[in-house]
This record gives sequence, C-alpha cells and structure tokens, in this order.
Amino acid sequence: MANTNSKETKSCVATCRSIRTSPRKLNLVAQTIRGLGVEKAVAELTFSKRRIAKTALQLLKSAIANAENNHNLNIDKLVVSEAYVGKGLVMKRMNARGRGRGARILKPFSSLTVVVTERGE
Repeated sequence: MANTNSKETKSCVATCRSIRTSPRKLNLVAQTIRGLGVEKAVAELTFSKRRIAKTALQLLKSAIANAENNHNLNIDKLVVSEAYVGKGLVMKRMNARGRGRGARILKPFSSLTVVVTERGE
C-alpha cells in the first residue's frame, strides 16, 4: 500500500567529485557518519585518524551551510540521512620491473555525496 503521508522532508545535498582515494576506503568513512546527527558526525570526522576524513568533514560542513543558508533549515535538528560513494575515473601509471617488464599502477578517484535532512519532532 502506498504511503499516505504528504509531508515533505526538507533535505539538502552536497557533492564532492574527484576525491583522490578508492571508493572502498572512502566508504569506510561514509559509514561512520550515516544516520548520525550533524554535531556527532562532525565530531566523529574531526577525530578520525583516516586521511580522507578531512575532505569528508569539509563536505559535511558545506552541506550544513547549504541547509542553513539556502533552505532555511534548523541546524540543531539536522541529521545525516544519506552518505554514499561513487566510482570515478582511474589514472593508470606504469612501474618499471625487472627484465624489461612493467607493472600497472592504478590510482582511483571517487565521489562522495552527503544528504542532510531536518529531523521532524
């Protein structure tokens, strides 16, 4: 049966493309903030030891600023409803090996999208 609630959930999106890390590593950081309130998510990313957490923190702060300035949402009620990772392009490099051979080095890029939603109470 279809959902009969006609309430619109107010949400805001921020996207960062061409992040120089693999999607698998970035997804570990995205998992830590999914479903958290924005204050807790900011604290989680601030004290994370992973290098890519700094970029994710910038993106989360951008999503919060977009919600406040562009959509007039209350910051205290914001929740990270979605944080998902996408694959980007892959740079291919060669590394010289013995006997005249070469080994391929793959340098992947990825994208991160964060959606913040105002929690209804």
